[in-house]
Amino acid sequence: MANGDWFLYEKIDSVAVLTLNHPESMNIVNKEMFSQLHEMQEEIEKDTSVRALVIKANGEHFSAGIDLNILKEIDSQFVAENLNWLQRLYGRWQEWPIPVIAAIHGICYGSAVELILGCDIRIAAEDLRISIPEVRFGLSPDMGGTVRLTQLVGLGQAKRLILGCEELDAAEAKEIGLVEIVVPREKLEERATKLAKRIAGMPPMAIRLAKKGINLANESSLAAGLAFEQAQSIYCCGTEDQNEAIDSFFGKRRPNFQGK
Repeated sequence: MANGDWFLYEKIDSVAVLTLNHPESMNIVNKEMFSQLHEMQEEIEKDTSVRALVIKANGEHFSAGIDLNILKEIDSQFVAENLNWLQRLYGRWQEWPIPVIAAIHGICYGSAVELILGCDIRIAAEDLRISIPEVRFGLSPDMGGTVRLTQLVGLGQAKRLILGCEELDAAEAKEIGLVEIVVPREKLEERATKLAKRIAGMPPMAIRLAKKGINLANESSLAAGLAFEQAQSIYCCGTEDQNEAIDSFFGKRRPNFQGK
């Protein structure tokens, strides 16, 4: 896959790494970034050998969020015609059968927060400063921010962060559940890659169904979640990968999963 102006892409074995690469502008989000992210998603989605994705950024900061100049250029008509696509852009990670891990550091504001909220797991460097300040600029978060932040941290914390536009450090972000892991800055990429490799080494269908089951549990009733557990268990029991997992465990050897 060719690198774009906005992103660098590499794949090491079954782990892909997508890197925001405009450090000179603090990786500010603009229309070109949205377009190239869509193109990258299309290409990664086609590569069935990818079993985990890490999203990170070059430079001192993950991203300062949306380019405010965009807000001067767009109107309600533009929003009506494009917002559904933009919302899916950040939510598409949840449609994938693989885990998507965000490795964030420095400043992570606004639209960048909505980007990482769409990921499965968030790992933060100790120097993280995170804020979702759209209300300050006369808007409400509109790319999943109000929904996913509320699901992740709860009603009261979501209102504090969105209505108050407060900035959190890494420790407080972890305390309220906004990020899952905090590490020293120099360990960030290593920790994210280590977790991605660990998950990528698991049976692919088990990862796909476990992710889907967790998402379903977060969005629906207990009865629906239990019904999905029954269906996935009926499917998984006796698959080639399940037998391989058990045989390799007892044989004390590295498993070779085929996604079957």
